[in-house]
Amino acid sequence: MVMKPLEGMDAAFLSLETPETPMHVGMVMVLDPPEGTRSLFSPSTRYAQIRRVIGQRLHLVGPMRQRAIRVPLGLHHPVWVDDPDFELDDHLSRASLPSPGGPAELDAFVAAVMSRQLDPDRPLWEMYVVEGLEGDRAALIAKVHHAILDGVSGTSVLAAFLDLNPRARVVPLPNELWQPEPLPSSAQLLRYAAASLTRQPGAALTTIQAGVEAMAELGMHNRELIGRGEVPPPGIFSAPRTSFNGTISNRKRFASASIPLGEAKLVRKVFECTVNDVILAGVAGGLRRLLSDRGEVPEQALVAMVPVSTRGEGGDAGAGEQLGNQISGMLVSLATDVDDPVGRLDAIAESTRVAKDQEHLHRGRFVGDLAGIAPPALASRLARAVAGTRLFDRVRPLFNVTVSGLRGPDFPLFCAGSRVAHMYPVGPIAEGTGLNVTVVSYLDQVQFGLLACRKLIPELDQLALHINDALSELVERAIEARGATG
Repeated sequence: MVMKPLEGMDAAFLSLETPETPMHVGMVMVLDPPEGTRSLFSPSTRYAQIRRVIGQRLHLVGPMRQRAIRVPLGLHHPVWVDDPDFELDDHLSRASLPSPGGPAELDAFVAAVMSRQLDPDRPLWEMYVVEGLEGDRAALIAKVHHAILDGVSGTSVLAAFLDLNPRARVVPLPNELWQPEPLPSSAQLLRYAAASLTRQPGAALTTIQAGVEAMAELGMHNRELIGRGEVPPPGIFSAPRTSFNGTISNRKRFASASIPLGEAKLVRKVFECTVNDVILAGVAGGLRRLLSDRGEVPEQALVAMVPVSTRGEGGDAGAGEQLGNQISGMLVSLATDVDDPVGRLDAIAESTRVAKDQEHLHRGRFVGDLAGIAPPALASRLARAVAGTRLFDRVRPLFNVTVSGLRGPDFPLFCAGSRVAHMYPVGPIAEGTGLNVTVVSYLDQVQFGLLACRKLIPELDQLALHINDALSELVERAIEARGATG
């Protein structure tokens, strides 16, 4: 019996999930109609083609046919095992949008999909082939649990099912027929847990020692920053309370948006920052406008949690070989207390710089190691207690918003002969934080996916417009500044 344990952040994402805060990520791919004779590509034919491509390539990504089996009594982290009951049609569904099949209808469908937890008794993923989009387009929505992948490893999963031209590539079949073993018994799982727990005290002590050292290093680093007249990164629970931070409901809203990548690069060049800084400034400006609409502009700057990959550079592993989570996170001031958009961008760029320096001191090792030794039963009870007591309706949030950026390809991708016209990423919402903004670059566009608690941000479409307006304002200022310098 082959059992692979979930480790670090993979285990944490599974343990900390609640019905209100499911820990899955997603990608919405809008597909152009295939080229060729229209009669040859009916909706049924298109669905059959996509299903065939997915079915032929499942073996490239091992976790797509594996279940996360929980150890009895939550004594140890779950383990990955092959699912002997796996059926593709349990995970791939076909749907159709109501007329007129525009962005609003697609966004509502995505929100409904992302509001539902994945079935814990099956491999932790779903895909939907959505028909009825205007212009004879379709969409493929992929939804995968965060325990399987992070943003970077997610690109390798997508690559397994996409092509570089309309003709689908031929994928060699595996050398051996897939023959999963029966699921492990409770006795086998308990024996595995007992053997693992005997090694845990030493690992726990090492982790705690590393944590103490990390905290000391961070404290010294922050004192050095203050001594140089610089502002340290925000700390946890330093974010102000707002009306969009609180207890999360199980109903979500989704909104998509995009801006030309060239515009973001123009702002980056003129004001000497990064594209991620520009994105953060757009989100900051949008949230500032949203709070102004509600009559509440906090005097203290909002704080964003920005995930950071800790993977090494230059990895060439194929799909499925570098899955799991290798991520850390840094807290960045969104400088929403600064009126001037360019001044706000400058402040965000500086906050990002010092946060990166701080993050490099520990590279997220302590958080991942701590997640690895925390008993899952305790972590699950803690997550449910926080939600059940509505803790974040009374205390400050850990941070106000999650903003994640991914670099996508600058060349077109194809799915079963259909060109991918747009890619909108979807990230999870943390308890107390009613908004996640995930961004990916694709072709010549920066594409935004906003997921929010419907109770806390019912006007999510308006927020997307506010973010677009804030970015447009930065572009205008960049054009003015470039013209002034000749």
